[in-house]
Amino acid sequence: MRFASLGSGSRGNALVVEAAGTRVMVDCGFPYAETVARLQRLGLAATDIDAIVVTHEHDDHVGGVARFAARSNIPVHMTAGTFAAVAPKFGKVRVHCFDPHRPFELRGVQIEPFPVPHDAREPAQMVFDDGRNRLGILTDVGTATPHIRTMLSGCSALMLECNHDARLLREGPYPPSLKSRIGSRLGHMRNEDSADLLASLDRSKLRHVVAAHLSDTNNTPELARAALASVLGSQSEDILVATQDAGVDWIVLD
Repeated sequence: MRFASLGSGSRGNALVVEAAGTRVMVDCGFPYAETVARLQRLGLAATDIDAIVVTHEHDDHVGGVARFAARSNIPVHMTAGTFAAVAPKFGKVRVHCFDPHRPFELRGVQIEPFPVPHDAREPAQMVFDDGRNRLGILTDVGTATPHIRTMLSGCSALMLECNHDARLLREGPYPPSLKSRIGSRLGHMRNEDSADLLASLDRSKLRHVVAAHLSDTNNTPELARAALASVLGSQSEDILVATQDAGVDWIVLD
């Protein structure tokens, strides 16, 4: 299994997971041409993607999905609640609705979705399992629940939301209503929240941690790295960050 981020942040998100000869894109919040250009950086073409799995209906995650899927003639998988929020935009795109409590398989790749607290209709995050390695994905979540901790324990790699630093959000330029939304249990996780979650997990098989969905205004890569490194007992530079513009290059799980 290997995975790479095309970009992560409030201006667009997309992740590619490759396993068992199958390539799945998780979300696509970029316009078609930009998505193609970002795939090319990874050595991929649009036709190399076999399916898209959508986490929720916010535009930075779903904005480019319908056009990409239609142009590439590939299926899209999302919860029924997410589909209810975006259905008019999807026309003749093949959409399959999954239950966020039930695993499903895509061409040999096991996907284990799980519900998360976020201000969307029926948001889900997920674990990819190829029989040898497990990749846990958690972005766009306000607080870590016991079920989230169970799902992410024992993973080989984790992509964890480190959206904001509490002080930077508090002292930053956002209006009070937006600060309240971001900091709520249905908003986005602080660096400290992600570190606490990481500390609570079974990390016996963990080899890679990627900080994701960092705020351009209320966080820095250095702060996110330091928070996660403090749990792992490693140097900050050992923590990868999926940035908005560059994402993160292929990470291979042996």
